[in-house]
Parts: sequence; C-alpha cells; structure tokens
Amino acid sequence: MNNTSNNPILLAAAVVVAGLLIAGAVIWNGSHPAGTTGTGTQGGTQPSVNIKNVSTAGEPYIGNPNAPVTIAEWSDYQCPFCKEFEVSTLPQIIQNYVNSGKVRVVFKDFQFLGPDSMVDAEWARSIWKLYPGQFFAWRTAIYSNEPQENSMDASQNLAFLKNTTKSVQGIDVAKVQADVAANQAAYDAQINADKNEAAKFGINATPSFVIGTQMIAGAYPYATFQQAIDQMLGSSGSGPAATSTQG
Repeated sequence: MNNTSNNPILLAAAVVVAGLLIAGAVIWNGSHPAGTTGTGTQGGTQPSVNIKNVSTAGEPYIGNPNAPVTIAEWSDYQCPFCKEFEVSTLPQIIQNYVNSGKVRVVFKDFQFLGPDSMVDAEWARSIWKLYPGQFFAWRTAIYSNEPQENSMDASQNLAFLKNTTKSVQGIDVAKVQADVAANQAAYDAQINADKNEAAKFGINATPSFVIGTQMIAGAYPYATFQQAIDQMLGSSGSGPAATSTQG
C-alpha cells in the first residue's frame, strides 16, 4: 500500500487540506497580526493584563467617563477586522452597555499597516481635539467606507479623508487639515505611545481589547465581549445588563 509521502496525489491533497485549516484558523481568530511574529492572544484571562494599567487620559472615548467597566481597544484604521468589529459588534455593545452608562470604550492607536494608517490616525486625533462630539460619528464613517488596505496613494487617501469628513455634520475640513499640519509631530508621538504601550501588554494584532484582566485579540462575536463585560459588572457590583442579547 502506498503511503502519503510516496503518492504525489495524496501529498498534494494533504497540502491543500493543511492550507485550508490554517486559513480557517486565521478567519476564526479575526485579527490582523502586526508583522510576522505571532497572531496575538486569544480571548481569556491574562494575569499580566489589567485595565487599571492602561493609560486612558486624553484618549478618545465614548460612554460615561465614570462607567464601572472600561474597554480599551487598539485598532488600525485600515484593518478589515477592525472594521468588522466597529460595524457589527460595537453597535451591540453601545446599545446594551454604553447607553446605560455601564461601559466606556476607549480608542487606542495601533497603526502599522502603512503611511495611510498614520495619516488617518492624525486626523482622528485632530477631530477628537477640535470636535469631540463628532468624533465617534467620524470614526464610524471612516470604518464604514474603509477601502482595501494600502489600496490608495497619499493623494487618494487624503481625498478619502476629506470626503468622509465632509459627510459628518459640524466638522470644518479645512480647520482639521490645518491643525494636523501644525501638530503632526505631537499627534505622531501620541499614536506611537499607544502602540508602544500595546507592546508592553503583549498585543501584536488588531483589533485587540483589554477588559478588566482579560485580553481579547480579534473581532470575536458579540457574545465573547458580553461574557467579559458581564463578568466585570458582576465583580463591580453593578450586575449584568438586563437588556443584553446574544449576537
């Protein structure tokens, strides 16, 4: 009887099956690895991670600043898995936890996919400073219209930023562009500080989240976040959200 190593047809089939299994694992994880070393940490308890050690001062956020639970999210504005979380899972978290004052979501930068990611983040920093009330609407518009990563040159990306920013009522595009030009170095320092902080926590994939002492790396389904949030609410004495639903 021929074994796999002696049968070229069986060997080719084995290679295809192995490739499909690897691809499936990447899709299930739902994260975009930063670089080539590792794919981030799966959801679960990580003793070395604690939201209390995450720097949140001055960072963009939504929700009650005194909410009993804080979620820190590291993301890249070009990351397709970040988009999946932002447009599919985050709205459920907002409806069931943020709107009731139980959760605050803090947005952290992990810009690594290319120059466009940095420029997008600079605009985000400027909008947070100049128009904090419109920041989340702008962020949602950016992700909702996110093109394929690194598919535009610098001028095309700038046009994308301008057009998307124009679509958000109450933002002066020219004012934002001038502010970015004047404060680019300061914004880049803030962006890089976020990325360096992530490295200290072992984060190397986007999106990645810290909730209490848990790290979730990847755009996992809503139920994964619901479980982590309810666990933290229970430990804080606030109790789980009565209206939360499975996603």
